[in-house]
Amino acid sequence: MLAKQVPDTRHVGKDAMTAEGTVNRAALPAIFNPEDLNALELALSLKERVAGSTVHLLTMGPQRAADILREAMYRGADGGYLLSGREFAGSDTLATSYALACALRKIDADLIVAGRQAIDGDTAQVGPQVAEKLGLPQVTYAEEVVEVKEDKLVIRRRIAEGVETVECPMPAVITVNGSAPACRPRNAKRLMCCKSARCRSEIAADPESFAARRVAAMPSLEIVEWAAADVDPDPAQLGLQGSPTKVKRIENVVFQAKEAKRLSASDEEMEALVKELIAGHTIG
Repeated sequence: MLAKQVPDTRHVGKDAMTAEGTVNRAALPAIFNPEDLNALELALSLKERVAGSTVHLLTMGPQRAADILREAMYRGADGGYLLSGREFAGSDTLATSYALACALRKIDADLIVAGRQAIDGDTAQVGPQVAEKLGLPQVTYAEEVVEVKEDKLVIRRRIAEGVETVECPMPAVITVNGSAPACRPRNAKRLMCCKSARCRSEIAADPESFAARRVAAMPSLEIVEWAAADVDPDPAQLGLQGSPTKVKRIENVVFQAKEAKRLSASDEEMEALVKELIAGHTIG
């Protein structure tokens, strides 16, 4: 599955942007993208239903993004892949989906699951773009896998008009809503086992550490780390040069009520309120 470490957008301040118009991730606390946790729960529930299946996460980011791979392993994931390098810096959704698609071609996956969108962009574009680049069918706004067939999934999805149930062949890409079941908590035994999981650059930074020695003794704890060259991309489609989207400004907007209006429950006042809201383009 795909996951992302995101800046906590509840703490946006004056230093939240760089001079190039990208998010200054070093200035904000990093968290596991919330809807990716919903996607992780869906993936783990499928693992429990399908004998012999495994769950591995792929994330793109700096070295510290390995934290969410460990977090996923504490909750039941089997391992992870970190796609990291300066070539990926400043990627918008187009460049990000391209890089992830290049990495996914090296991973033999029957199903790719991701959160609907990340809170640092709210575009909901990366999952569908990955599906298009890989030529796979996709189901968006998923809440539950209702049935697992031999080569198909029956999926319930939440859309604006209500609930829809669809059948999708595999392999496929599924993006999961925040309305899907919340992710299970950490498992104490898995935390003790997987807290030493490390990627290549982390081991190189402290080769004599307990974690590095533990990974050497238990290769299953190694988080696979790939640089750009490892996934054979077109460099022109990576990072800032591969990103047509340019951010002009971000700001923390606080809504304050400037006036209040008290209404009775009469039909006339309710009708007048609705007309006022429609006229002001607040609704409708």
